[in-house]
Amino acid sequence: MDNRFGDIETFLAVASGGSFAAAAKALRLTPSAVSRSIARLEQRLGTILFRRTTRSLALTAEGSAYRDRMSVLLAEIETVESDLGREKQGPRGLLRVNASPSIGVPLLPILPRFTARYPEIILDLALSDTIVDLVEERADIAIRIGPLRDTSLRAKKLGHSRMVLVASPAYLARRGTPHTPDDLDGHDCLRFSFRRSIDSWPFLVGGRVVHRPVPGSFFGNSGDLVRQMAVAGGGIARHGHFHVAADLAAGRLVELLPDYHPGDGEDIHALYAPEDRAATRIRAFLDFLDEELVIDG
Repeated sequence: MDNRFGDIETFLAVASGGSFAAAAKALRLTPSAVSRSIARLEQRLGTILFRRTTRSLALTAEGSAYRDRMSVLLAEIETVESDLGREKQGPRGLLRVNASPSIGVPLLPILPRFTARYPEIILDLALSDTIVDLVEERADIAIRIGPLRDTSLRAKKLGHSRMVLVASPAYLARRGTPHTPDDLDGHDCLRFSFRRSIDSWPFLVGGRVVHRPVPGSFFGNSGDLVRQMAVAGGGIARHGHFHVAADLAAGRLVELLPDYHPGDGEDIHALYAPEDRAATRIRAFLDFLDEELVIDG
């Protein structure tokens, strides 16, 4: 068995007590056991830690330096162990969450309830449409929309949302309301500039799904940017219902061509590393999303 940490503890006790006898009493060991421990440590380090005489015991220069370094390291170990023990008592610590801006719309209004429920968790939220590497970005959880790509991560499904075609009342008053997919030829369609995006939208026509190219002079690199452009009257957009539910309810946007809806939608997942599932702060956030996040539609 490796007695390394025991030897270090014994060394610090001798350095603090000033004698093998004092250290033996403090550690409930025999003086001979203390002596063997110090000899073993000095042999492993290849240096003399104590200057011994028949009447006194003093640290060498190397012993003083070793004491100072080991005192700091052992204090750090005690802090880490204490923090882990406190983690078991309840969720606490820094929680880094990365989410696409689209999910920020329904997510942000509920986060104050999370921070109120778990005041000892520090929430660090970053919104980005970029697919992040959890390790590289030091994120604990990533919330993403659409097909899953990284099979090394665990995924918790948060919901599913149908796609909807929307435009603002001001845009429709200016350009007219389309009644069939063919009517889109005379409109500005707002599209995404993602590499995975395509310049066609699916519609249910005559009992089958048809992908129809759509015209437009605007591209956006985030869902929320395209949503805001639609609200501003810039054209017709195609979004997950959850993303525009508040705008539809408030009348800022109007749903178009519901009879031609092809039945497609988007899954929303929370992704996290398998080994992180045991952390109480991560479990707390995942359970909170399960309870509080409503993906309407």
